[in-house]
Amino acid sequence: MLDETIIQETPPLAYGYRRIGQQHSIAISGNHARRVVHGAINVWSGDVVLLITDVWDQDTHQAFLLQVRSHWRGWRIVLFQDRGSPHTATHSQALAAQLDMQIRWLPRATSELNAMDQLWRRTKPPALANRATVSIDDSAQQLCDRVLQLTPRERLRQAGVLSGRFWLAR
Repeated sequence: MLDETIIQETPPLAYGYRRIGQQHSIAISGNHARRVVHGAINVWSGDVVLLITDVWDQDTHQAFLLQVRSHWRGWRIVLFQDRGSPHTATHSQALAAQLDMQIRWLPRATSELNAMDQLWRRTKPPALANRATVSIDDSAQQLCDRVLQLTPRERLRQAGVLSGRFWLAR
């Protein structure tokens, strides 16, 4: 399963605990820098591939497809992904076919079906929330490090694959 998440210089506010009546404050730079973290997870093994880019367009998506093929060389790859415009671009689909990857489209507005999206949802707040962004690149790397530090089984658990109700059961 494949998905992207956007890291912004303004940190998400979550897990902010203060005494009643005290306000939680986070220093914000005022910049609007962002990074895109591309990710693909193998729903059987928990192995992941990650890539950090400045933008999300068909060129960066195609670079990520090449990285996925390189990582899982010789495997039969079936990618489940949403219908984002870089995914549906003609050149992206042609490259996937050339790399012998099959694409399966997830229904619109069903992020709960995408295991990578669920993994982002559970790893992004603890990795980035409630702290000032020193560097947007450091923030993107912190998220990647957080995902890579998890064991493959823990990645699958946080992605919802081991829930017993995962829609893509063996």
